[in-house]
Amino acid sequence: MHIEEFRNYCLSKKQVTEHFPFDNTTLVFKVFDKMFALTGLEKKPFQVNLKCDPEKAIELREAYEGTIIPGYHMSKKHWNTIICDGSFSDDFLKEMIDHSYHLIVQSLPKKIRATFEEL
Repeated sequence: MHIEEFRNYCLSKKQVTEHFPFDNTTLVFKVFDKMFALTGLEKKPFQVNLKCDPEKAIELREAYEGTIIPGYHMSKKHWNTIICDGSFSDDFLKEMIDHSYHLIVQSLPKKIRATFEEL
């Protein structure tokens, strides 16, 4: 997956917005103002930080040693950095994006989540 495909996939999700809160090269995707993905636009190969269930994060790091690592500049317990060097399929990356997105949606306050589900 290329960065533009990643961007389009993230933006296709309900209520997702994109921002540059840190600098002009770190693109952040949020749902209801809560971050679920970020990437540096200048990194080669393309890398992305995604939120992950702590147990699943460890499993992924062990299974994809060197291409899925603890989140760079993030909570190492809850975030992974995925190095998109062709080691896994686009569908697998989409599954990890979906997982991150759903973790954030499930953490939203009940009232906001109810509004979200009505959209």
